Amino acid sequence: MAADSKKAQDIVVLDLTAKTDVCDYFVICSATSNPQTDAIVDEVREKVRTNCGVTAISTEGREGRNWVLIDFGSVVVHVFKPETRDFYRLEKLWGDAPEVDMGLDDADANAETNEKSL
Repeated sequence: MAADSKKAQDIVVLDLTAKTDVCDYFVICSATSNPQTDAIVDEVREKVRTNCGVTAISTEGREGRNWVLIDFGSVVVHVFKPETRDFYRLEKLWGDAPEVDMGLDDADANAETNEKSL
């Protein structure tokens, strides 16, 4: 996942297909600094363009970098600073939406095991 490759934290994907007509999925993640936020946003936009042939409809919040929203139509990506994410709590707001398992916890565990074996 593009956000994961730039060390995004606490990545959550919510399936909103049965909840709203606005979009199908939310991808929510956190970044701890402005440079990391920029790196995540740029990587997500580039990977989606390259791999899916889709460009973002809009990108909002790039100036303040506390909450950057990338709208791809059926998928909306939210990149938050941790304190802003805690304040808005999108996961709680959409708490009845199922979470999509992207296998990122397994990948993190495998990476840690590989690092320890080196």
